[in-house]
Amino acid sequence: MGYKATYDRSMNERDAFWAEAASLIDWIKPWDRVLDDSTPPFYHWFSGAELNTCYNAVDRHVATRGDQPAVIHDSPVTNSKEIITYRQLQERVSRFAGALKDLGVTKGDRVIVYMPMVPEALIAMLGCARIGAIHSVVFGGFSARELATRIDDAKPKVMVAGSCGIETNRVVQYKPLLDEAINIAEHKPEHCIIYQRPQEPGTLVPGRDIGWAEAVAAAQPADCVPVAATDPLYILYTSGTTGIPKGVVRDNGGHAVALAWSMGAIYNIKPGEVWWSASDVGWVVGHSYIVYAPLLIGATTIVYEGKPVGTPDAGAFWRVIEEHGVKALFTAPTAFRAIKRDDPNAEQLKRYNLKGFRTLFLAGERCDPDTLQWAERILKVPVIDHWWQTETGWAIAANCTGIELLPVKPGSPTCAVPGYDIQVLDEEGETVKPGDIGRIMIKLPMPPGCLPTLWNNDERFVQSYLAMQPGYYLTGDAGYIDEDGYVYVMSRIDDIINVAGHRLSTGAMEGVLSSHPDVAECAVIGAADQLKGELPLGLVVLKNGVDRDPAVIRKELVDKVREDIGPVAAFKTVVIVSRLPKTRSGKTLRGTMKSIADGKEYKVPATIDDPAILDEIAAALEGIGYAKHG
Repeated sequence: MGYKATYDRSMNERDAFWAEAASLIDWIKPWDRVLDDSTPPFYHWFSGAELNTCYNAVDRHVATRGDQPAVIHDSPVTNSKEIITYRQLQERVSRFAGALKDLGVTKGDRVIVYMPMVPEALIAMLGCARIGAIHSVVFGGFSARELATRIDDAKPKVMVAGSCGIETNRVVQYKPLLDEAINIAEHKPEHCIIYQRPQEPGTLVPGRDIGWAEAVAAAQPADCVPVAATDPLYILYTSGTTGIPKGVVRDNGGHAVALAWSMGAIYNIKPGEVWWSASDVGWVVGHSYIVYAPLLIGATTIVYEGKPVGTPDAGAFWRVIEEHGVKALFTAPTAFRAIKRDDPNAEQLKRYNLKGFRTLFLAGERCDPDTLQWAERILKVPVIDHWWQTETGWAIAANCTGIELLPVKPGSPTCAVPGYDIQVLDEEGETVKPGDIGRIMIKLPMPPGCLPTLWNNDERFVQSYLAMQPGYYLTGDAGYIDEDGYVYVMSRIDDIINVAGHRLSTGAMEGVLSSHPDVAECAVIGAADQLKGELPLGLVVLKNGVDRDPAVIRKELVDKVREDIGPVAAFKTVVIVSRLPKTRSGKTLRGTMKSIADGKEYKVPATIDDPAILDEIAAALEGIGYAKHG
């Protein structure tokens, strides 16, 4: 069955389609309804069913592929490698789950995981799933303040953290950040399990902290606990337009079905094959395609602690693909822009044999046609751009290589994935003509695997995603669908920017800048960047009478954002201007400033209070190298 027939069936025979996909999962108890649509706009998949996600990802494979590698850890930054079979993974996960139980963690309790890219991060997540606890992984690059915000929202009983992370040229101490976050947070976790890395062991707090090795050594293996298909598996926080992160909830049943189905249908990966998602467990890609999806189908997943360049060179990815027999790679376009920057003629590639490599998948940000076509030329395999979000947990639009490989159109992530009814609407809620830009929306219900709500905040879920147009999910992206059904995602319609695949809130950064005593007002925009896709650019107006050195103020502002948001924000540039362009009603014209920074043509808004300010903004941005490229 080709793409169109498969897609049409997912629309016209929805329950039968997903019931068939659910045969990829082992169920403890069958469902009463495939889709429970009795309380719209809240929809629930496989209501009444029971399963255990850890059992499906680990235990059930031991009998048939127990000695097959489940996880390959490849760490060029520590010069170490480790292979963990499915049988070994079962032993390590069950013992860690036992350690959690010893600390009082039970079904429904939350556990925050703050770990580097080590196998223990996966073991912690799977250990939570094993006993029905809800994990919330926080990316190790986030600051103590950001971690504290998530502690207060999730209210974890236990924290699991690595003592440090390893970068290409430095050690990042996690333990002091963890201690500071707990100090800042109102909620105080009862215990912390600390995975001590030899590069920088952490100092344990007596009575609260316990070393990973000690906790596991004292524990008995824990069995899998049945959970409802509609019970939460995890919470993953994503940037919100208010600067307060949103806790995206993922259920157990729909999540397992969607991810298991996607591995074959979208990525064409079979059990036993080696799959590599070059992301981080702190992001949704890491949750879905480092941890759960490959293990659910019995594939081998690679956990890579390194960079596309610098560990040691621009041939790092090729080395991993050859050495481990990778069939398909999933990474962000930023990674390939970095490789292309350092090795434009792909000389490093000549050192390696990639004969078994089939497909490159790119996502996390819009893939520019030049990067996609460069990758096609050097790899001589299909390069597939696809589009999805933290909220959906898996692809919304993709070239489904396991169903039918459609012609590639650079700049488009191809067509809607079966299960997603993508529509482009105007501000009145009417469907626009093919080729016309509007709000990209998904008609409800969303397919399995997508967020059913936000953690403890149904109202914010509705207001953030469903209130714009009743009956539709707001993706927050603008774009169009062409006459062939190909989707084009052009830009965000809110203040979230995409820095190297990481969604970050400019509103949160503005909050940090505006707290500086010398700043009267500010705006942060996402300016186009050849390597990272977008970089935050701050424009600030100083208070009257401030006569300090502007260079000192700029440095203070950059340092403050890095301290409060974290280095992941990649915030490096502040421009001091006399005023910001605004409408007569007082709305700051961020979109116009972004067009100026990106060197694009723009119309002077009719509602602007003083058009002359745009010339000052353009001059200021030209002075630091912006407003010249388009």
